[in-house]
Amino acid sequence: MSRIFDCATEQGREAGLAAAVDAVQAGRLVVMPTDTVYGLGCDAFDNAAVAALLRAKHRGPDMPVPVLVGSWSTVDGLVRERTAAGRTLVEAFWPGGLSLVVNQAPSLPWDLGDTRGTVMLRMPLHPVAIELLRRTGPMAVSSANISGQDPATTAQRAKQQLGAEATVYLDAGEAPVGTPSTIVDLSTGRPRVLREGAVALADIARVLDVAPEALRAPAGG
Repeated sequence: MSRIFDCATEQGREAGLAAAVDAVQAGRLVVMPTDTVYGLGCDAFDNAAVAALLRAKHRGPDMPVPVLVGSWSTVDGLVRERTAAGRTLVEAFWPGGLSLVVNQAPSLPWDLGDTRGTVMLRMPLHPVAIELLRRTGPMAVSSANISGQDPATTAQRAKQQLGAEATVYLDAGEAPVGTPSTIVDLSTGRPRVLREGAVALADIARVLDVAPEALRAPAGG
């Protein structure tokens, strides 16, 4: 049975976080607020839970699930190598609405979908999300909606789409940004923006000291 927890009060927030941690550790799905949109998440290392997440969204492994982390240091154990561009972007935009596609550490025992050796990482700028991630460790999190429908910006809208697929819904009001994250691919050695979203392309270009057009160019172009 699903339950919505009101995180506007300290008591409701703590009860919701405790329930969400229990659910994640038991292999179930939870809906959590982030700075961009609400997310549907589970333990990133629980392959059965990740498969359930994909089914809940009506999507296949060809659309891999991103991973959210609660601290910069968590990234070190998840990536094959740290790059200068990656460090620059993390320092400039994390926590925040920027997702980074990087080459994952080869020994990780997870199955996020057809990632081809990469993983998409983000650290969200939301206190409830950060607290949950610090208690659970990395979570596989995708937008809390059925694929093809609008991303949910409230817990209620998420529940309208997902219903009993998630055990716990953490309600922290309207998502502050309401726009999905910007995605930058760093896996080929040349930064490319795969999706423009919460972080402006011009800001990414400025931080990396490149022309915006260079970030739109194909990897082999």
